[in-house]
Amino acid sequence: MNMNQQQIRSLLTRVAAGETSVDDAILSFKRAPFEELGFAKPDHHRGLRQGVAEVIFGAGKTPAQIEAIASAMQSEGERCVLITRLSKEAAEALGGRLAGFTYHETARIGVVGAFPKPDAGGRIVIATGGTSDLPVAEEAALTAEALGNKVVRLYDVGVSGLHRLLAHLDEIMTARVIVAIAGMEGALASVLGGLADCPVIAVPTSVGYGASFGGVAALLAMLNSCASGVSVVNIDNGFGAGYQASLINHLTEGKR
Repeated sequence: MNMNQQQIRSLLTRVAAGETSVDDAILSFKRAPFEELGFAKPDHHRGLRQGVAEVIFGAGKTPAQIEAIASAMQSEGERCVLITRLSKEAAEALGGRLAGFTYHETARIGVVGAFPKPDAGGRIVIATGGTSDLPVAEEAALTAEALGNKVVRLYDVGVSGLHRLLAHLDEIMTARVIVAIAGMEGALASVLGGLADCPVIAVPTSVGYGASFGGVAALLAMLNSCASGVSVVNIDNGFGAGYQASLINHLTEGKR
């Protein structure tokens, strides 16, 4: 069984109370930390080490490979399996092969199972410069939700119409973490960094005209932000931003 730290603590408590035998507890830990599938080695102990189970990167994998990995994770007790960068064609092939499978086309994310209830009190705000940034934003938002976070979406609030952003000051100033997603010149992160008292994770996107260089211009602008609380992830890396935001949100809850 794939166990997280809370489940292990519960098991040991039952042993201490005499409700579970030592031998039965040992059997729960006896499985190898990974499973050999030939083409992949699902890491069943990642949730124990890091607090979050392995996430499947869908790009470059066949539907059969994704199905085998997801099924192996489910058989070890994983209730919510996240598949990122999943094409529509692969999702259609998986639809009838994985029970409880849902595809989120904009984010290119597949989910096997149900999202957990939020177990951190803070809110993660996901803000985008424009509608063209939605694929990256939804990847970040769904990742954060799959990891047990409350998410507030503020879409199309870029600096070319600053009043749209300022209409959401309450959400911005009460957030525990903000993910700022923008292409073009990437100025949104600096503006949010100057308004909020929480960490801001900047995500440059590959949205823009020729001189944006596929997101490099936004990346460099965000790296050079004059707002002190801004950190930056890679171009179009919504998953990385959502994951990092979840870590911050759960750290402040003492849930490690």
